[in-house]
Amino acid sequence: MNFQAVCRFGGHMLQDATTLAQTIQTYARTKQLNRGKELHAQLLRTEYPPCIFLANHLLNMYSKCGEVDYALKVFDKMPQRNLVSWTAMITGFSQNRRFSETLKTFSQMRGAGENPTQFAFASVIRACVFLGSIEIGRQMHSLALKLGLAFELFVGSNLADMYWKFRLMADACKVFEEMPCKDAVSWTSMIDGYAKNGDSEAALLTYKRMVNDGIVIDQHVLCSALNACSALKVCKFGKCLHSTVLKLGLQVEVSVGNALTDMYSKAGDMESASNVFWIDSDGRNIVSCTSLINGFVEMDEIDKAFSLFVDLQRLGVEPNEFTFSSLIKACANQSAPDQGIQLHAQVVKVNFDRDPFVYSVLVDMYGKCGLLDHSIQVFDEIENPTEVAWNSLLSVFALHGLGKEALETFTKMVNRGMKPNAITFVSLLTGCSHAGLVKEGLNYFHSMEKRYGIVPREEHYSCVIDLLGRAGRLKEAEEFINNMPIQPNAFGWCSFLGACRIHGDQERGKLAAEKLMQLEPENIGARVLLSNIYAKEQQWEDVRSVRKKMRDGRMKKLPGYSWVDVGNKTHTFGAEDWSHPLMKEIYEKLDTLLDQIKEAGYVPQTDSIPHEMDESSKEKLLHHHSERIAIAFALISMPAGKQIIVKKNLRVCLDCHSAIKYISKVVGRKIIVRDNNRFHHFADGLCSCRDYW
Repeated sequence: MNFQAVCRFGGHMLQDATTLAQTIQTYARTKQLNRGKELHAQLLRTEYPPCIFLANHLLNMYSKCGEVDYALKVFDKMPQRNLVSWTAMITGFSQNRRFSETLKTFSQMRGAGENPTQFAFASVIRACVFLGSIEIGRQMHSLALKLGLAFELFVGSNLADMYWKFRLMADACKVFEEMPCKDAVSWTSMIDGYAKNGDSEAALLTYKRMVNDGIVIDQHVLCSALNACSALKVCKFGKCLHSTVLKLGLQVEVSVGNALTDMYSKAGDMESASNVFWIDSDGRNIVSCTSLINGFVEMDEIDKAFSLFVDLQRLGVEPNEFTFSSLIKACANQSAPDQGIQLHAQVVKVNFDRDPFVYSVLVDMYGKCGLLDHSIQVFDEIENPTEVAWNSLLSVFALHGLGKEALETFTKMVNRGMKPNAITFVSLLTGCSHAGLVKEGLNYFHSMEKRYGIVPREEHYSCVIDLLGRAGRLKEAEEFINNMPIQPNAFGWCSFLGACRIHGDQERGKLAAEKLMQLEPENIGARVLLSNIYAKEQQWEDVRSVRKKMRDGRMKKLPGYSWVDVGNKTHTFGAEDWSHPLMKEIYEKLDTLLDQIKEAGYVPQTDSIPHEMDESSKEKLLHHHSERIAIAFALISMPAGKQIIVKKNLRVCLDCHSAIKYISKVVGRKIIVRDNNRFHHFADGLCSCRDYW
């Protein structure tokens, strides 16, 4: 074929040029780069270079095949360029994520006197988003308005999407509402924008408007609407969307199946989530699998989460970083270190241990399982910790009552250029509270807004109430409450009430109990703590009055229980529990321990028993508390020298705290107790809390 003739002469040879263009288009669409290069080489072997018409098609082919540098060479050698040439080059740079060059080429086009097309605008707007330049984005918006292209469907949709991604909701809505014509893409962009910016209710209202306007619904729209339902955990509207999915026959779309599984899982409807997941074997993938696992974890159905994980590995579905994160989170919530360690090994095996999501939950998991050294080790192995990882470590130190370590970590975090957030300060203030660092805690609280621009929320105020209350500064705590811009939440009043009980302030305790019962009428803890305050002062009539009200209201005190993991099994014990098969051996061990710790200096603190009974009965009751039974069982069941980790659902009592210190000394074992508030590390007759908790 005479390529020279094709390019130089029109008329009767035009059909040949068109055929060549169609061939180049086919190579671009099917990514046949080598065939395209061969054709280009043949064109170059002719006496004259390809005409603009064919050169433009070559630009497009090279860009779509990922060879944008080849496209640039063709572009630079073109003796003449038209608007299509410039647009092809701008679009090519954008498609290949060469965003700086996208803007540079757009500027050169304007310098050459060409007015951009809507496609060039769309590419430049996309570049502004990825480069994080809202200033240039606004300039593009102004230019589009000047040229009359801002209301073009393609340009308007991209402008609205740009403003959404910069979280400028008002600007995005303005652009959208000014568009004379809107298609499914622009509507979907709005729904998705609202959902991703945290206004899921507006996302669903926009979906309803779209339906009312008669816009054709597709899988993309439904996925965005289902994601909004997931965020709101509204199963009812989600089921309506599910009906639409079935009506349109879109249930076979993988993305729709994923969104449905996620929606039902987040709404807690695990039966429906499982039905969607298992109904189509072709639709099962790691995204829907992870959603289902995460749903089981959130519903505290940990066994089902792990069972599903095993099933899918058997089916050949490879877990991703989010799958591991959900399962490790489950181990943290259940204080299951053995399973957590196994997952950690798998994470290392598949090279996910450097993923920011995974290593952050590993730090958290080890901390919540009582393995503080492991938690610190994982963090220290992270090359560039994210804010999430720093917050995880801060939370671990707070949970273990290591206030000074929390302060040091915060300083390192800020010095590394990390920006603290509201979660950071909750951990920091909690750590100060548990370690008695009142001055430091107050200084950080007052610096939140002034230095870091973070407005304190109710959880931060509650931490300060706890900080002052634990230190016995009840008058200051009361003044702080009275001067708060918001009313304390239940946690704040509960902290104040607990402090009043510990420090014997009956009047303030009564006030706190009343406020707590107003907020949570069914809160049994408020009445129990008030009863304990009266018992400490031996006001038995008041104790009986409070307990009568509890009986009349059919309110039962939450029973205390403790559990310990031995031999891949969790053993749970209640106070004076005789149900365990080894109970005879356990109680023999308890009696031996009592003799040993008394000899070492232990004196029972019977005044911690809020009941009117003789001293001997009080001693027996203390001796048979659930955490001591769990420790005795661990001592007769676990290898010598291995540290013991006991978990308890209530706060450990003063007497048990004292007894466990002595037990750790006489048996020469490290004993870790996690109550409902924090960790206590007992060793050599001492506790990590230094008797301040």
